[in-house]
Amino acid sequence: MKKVEKQVADAYFRTRTLLVVIFLSIGILVSFGVILFAEFFSQFTFLGVEFHYYMGSQGAIVIFIICLFLNAILSDKIDKKYGIDEEANATFSSGKTIDH
Repeated sequence: MKKVEKQVADAYFRTRTLLVVIFLSIGILVSFGVILFAEFFSQFTFLGVEFHYYMGSQGAIVIFIICLFLNAILSDKIDKKYGIDEEANATFSSGKTIDH
């Protein structure tokens, strides 16, 4: 496996931690925010249903799935930015030589 400098590893860890905090915050906001403001959201409709009911029954799940895909895409970009992508590590760990 390729060695990573401590400064790069620390920056990578901070970036990944920030990403996790952002997505957890979105999850908490979608889960509990709609419940806390259900009375306010009941005046809006979405697809013919009151908004707070839709978010409680289906909307939160859709948001979580979107967050999962976004997390995977952003994680791959962050890994490549810091040189920690799996393709490069697989090449290093497989015993093959890399010509530069």
